[in-house]
Amino acid sequence: MTKLRPNILFLMPDQLRWDFVGAYGQRYAQTPNIDALADCGVIFDRCLSPSPLCIPARASMLTGHNALSTGILNNNYWLRPDHDACGVKTFARLLSDGGYHTEAIGKMHFIPWDISEGFDHRVIAEDKRHIHIQDDYNDFLQSRHSAKPSGPSEPEYVEGRMASIGVLPRELQVDTWVGEQSCEFLKSYDNDKPFFLWSAFPGPHDPYNPPADILAEVAGDMPAAFAETNESAAFRPDIVAAHLQGSAGVDISKMPPELVARIRQHYQALVSIIDAQVGAILTAFDARKDGRDTMVVFASDHGDFLGDFGFLGKTLFFESSMRVPMIVRRSKIDPVRVADCVSLTDVFATFTAAAGLSPPRQDSVVLPGIGFEESKREVVMGATEKGFMIADRRWKLCRYRNAVCTLHDVISDPSEQINLWADPSQAERRDTMDCRLQDWVLASVIDGHGDKAYPYMTMTPDHPGHQRGWQRSYPTDSWEETIPRGAH
Repeated sequence: MTKLRPNILFLMPDQLRWDFVGAYGQRYAQTPNIDALADCGVIFDRCLSPSPLCIPARASMLTGHNALSTGILNNNYWLRPDHDACGVKTFARLLSDGGYHTEAIGKMHFIPWDISEGFDHRVIAEDKRHIHIQDDYNDFLQSRHSAKPSGPSEPEYVEGRMASIGVLPRELQVDTWVGEQSCEFLKSYDNDKPFFLWSAFPGPHDPYNPPADILAEVAGDMPAAFAETNESAAFRPDIVAAHLQGSAGVDISKMPPELVARIRQHYQALVSIIDAQVGAILTAFDARKDGRDTMVVFASDHGDFLGDFGFLGKTLFFESSMRVPMIVRRSKIDPVRVADCVSLTDVFATFTAAAGLSPPRQDSVVLPGIGFEESKREVVMGATEKGFMIADRRWKLCRYRNAVCTLHDVISDPSEQINLWADPSQAERRDTMDCRLQDWVLASVIDGHGDKAYPYMTMTPDHPGHQRGWQRSYPTDSWEETIPRGAH
């Protein structure tokens, strides 16, 4: 008898840092349903989002290509429309072509927002700040005689630095709606095909706006923020300006401890909404009786400073911004903790491996410890418009465009207060990591221009390119099944 391929469930909050999930050992984190998933799954203690910004992270996760290769280094870019023709297909397209029904519910952050990117069907609730998008969540609110609230319109938004009191009740919250839509799909899906379901929550991304009754349920002291350093201070003017001039519209030039505690309490309340929906989705997923094995992956696209170094948001290569939860549960796999460093982009290889597919991939390896044939990742390397980064289980080196260079031991110095870049005792380590990073940058840039390749001519006399008028095909699907030297 042919073994049935598994149903796959991908649960992804937006902007959830690892240490606000209880399974990672923090007593203040209140996530009983996510913790229950972790209790019977594989917990990756150090998962990094190599490009900690919404759209770059998602583009790399979808394609298995790093941000230098995709060219998506900030939130103003998206994948070229003909990326399939270039040989850069999303895991959704690969799974759909390979016999899966692919369903996306919630926030994808595709540009345009309603394209498929390989999904057979989408139910859409876009970014909490994109209140004018006419998505399915907008239609739902209109049917309930309501509308998407703008952040500044909610009580205490400005003085709370986006930690406001939500005006929508629990039952109309966007993350509640994503959970309910996901449960409805799981209860009603009756196709013979295996399915891939991506439940993508718009929270706990700012604005940090839980309803008052949910906020009241969050108890316990919040952890203090990491102190500003000489290195972090170099980024302060740009980050303050970005929050003043952008959609946030708040002044974060001063972030006293009581304000940080408030923001973190609001954030944890939003996480609790998501946790409740994770519990409901898992109940519906596990209640299915279609004879298939299952795989559940829980992760996030990036973290949030939440007051660390006096910042909010993400983008920089600090642990607060780039370290995310990664939990995997598979049928008949024993619970375990994995200390090795893994990358968010590794979901591409993991999903396709679970589906029995083996597409070429540039910067993605199958997650270790979950029962698939795997290739161990030694380092994670990443890029945004701010600079480059290389990290392993213990060490992290960063080069930024503003000339800030850092080397941190994140085990002995988890709050990244001591920059060892100029420490003579770490010179060899710094130079070795830096050379490997430069090699990766070059290989990734070359990979990102594979669409411009043409069939080699010099030693092939019958090549039509020797004749007048030859037209080369463009774009070229030249993505070979190789990984650039130094990729991981």
